[in-house]
Amino acid sequence: MSISSLLTHPNGVSIFPELSASEQYELSREALEEAEEAIVADLAESVHGGTDDSASDAGYDSDGASTASTSVMSSVRDYMYENGRRYHRFREGSYNFPNDDVEQEREDMKHAMVKLLCSQKLHFAPIGDNPQEILDIGTGTGIWTIEMGDRFPSAHILGIDLSPIQPDWLPPNVRFMVDDVESPWLYPRNHFDYIHSRHTVMAIRDWDKLLRTALDHLKFGGWIELQEIHHTPRSALTGGNGEMPPDHPVARFWKHVTDGLAALGIDLDAVADAKLSDAMRRAGFANVTERVLHVPIGTWPKNKVLKTVGLYWRTILLDGLQAIALGPLTRGLGWNREQVEMLLIEPQYDNGTE
Repeated sequence: MSISSLLTHPNGVSIFPELSASEQYELSREALEEAEEAIVADLAESVHGGTDDSASDAGYDSDGASTASTSVMSSVRDYMYENGRRYHRFREGSYNFPNDDVEQEREDMKHAMVKLLCSQKLHFAPIGDNPQEILDIGTGTGIWTIEMGDRFPSAHILGIDLSPIQPDWLPPNVRFMVDDVESPWLYPRNHFDYIHSRHTVMAIRDWDKLLRTALDHLKFGGWIELQEIHHTPRSALTGGNGEMPPDHPVARFWKHVTDGLAALGIDLDAVADAKLSDAMRRAGFANVTERVLHVPIGTWPKNKVLKTVGLYWRTILLDGLQAIALGPLTRGLGWNREQVEMLLIEPQYDNGTE
C-alpha cells in the first residue's frame, strides 16, 4: 500500500528523498494516528523547541500553483491598505486579515501543512469518485480548489472568497467568484454534492445561519466538511493538564487576538469543545463526525512527518504574527500599530511548545 503521492514541500522538493513510497506511507499513517491520540516527543530535543530543523526546511516556500485557463474579473481587483498591509475591498472589514503576497504564501504553506498532517488527503468526507458539484467556502489562494479540480476532472468546482487573489490559469473545471458566504447564496438549492471549508473560524460570525444555508444547498445525501484549527495553544509537557499559564507570552498573544475578534463579532473558540459538530446537528445534519488532530508547534515530535508539520506550523505562526494581530487589535480593541508591534516581540522567543 502507498500514499497517493510522495511527500514534497510546496515547491516540489522531496521532504524525505531517502525513503521509499511505502516507508513514507507508513510514516504518514503513524503521524495521523499520533495526531489523533498523543504525539510522541523526540527525547533528543527539548519539548520547548530545540534547534534541529533536520525535518528539513529545504524550500518550503510556495511557488503558487497553476495549470490551464479562466480568470476572475479584473474590475474587482480593488484593495484597501491599512497599517502597511493590504486587505479586501469587497464587503470591507468583513475579514480582518491581509490578502497581500506575504499572506498568500503563508496560506499556501498552511495548505501544505494540513495535507502533510492528513496523509496527503484533500478531504475525509466519503464523496466517492464522481462528485459533480463542489463548493469551497473561503477559498483564499484557491490552492485546495485547484488540486480538487485536478483530482476530479468531471466535477464543477467553485471557490468563493472576499478577495480576488486566485491565479488566472486554472483547470477548465474550476472557477472562482468574489462573494460573501454569510450573504444570501446565489446558487440553487439542492445543488452541491460536497461543500468544503477550511480555516474560516477567524471570519464567520453566525455559524448556525451558515450551516442552515449550506444544508439547504446540498443535494440529498451530500456532504459538508469543515476543517478548522483551534488556535488556543496547549502545552505538551508530560504530567501537565495541557493548560498554559495565562501570563505566558503565547497565551497572552492569543488572548488579545481572541478578545479583538470578539469585539468584532467573531468567536475564535467556536471550533472548540464540539461546538461546531453540535451546531451542525442543530442545523439538521445527520451522520456528523468530529475528528480532532493535534498540531505540534516546532520540531519536537519523534515522527518525521509530524516533525515537519511542526516546522511548518511554527513558521506559519511566526511569519503571521503581525497579520494575525493587526486587524483584531486595531479594529477590535482600538490599539495603534506601535502597540501591536510591541506585543509581537515576546511570542517570537516562545515558539516551540504545543
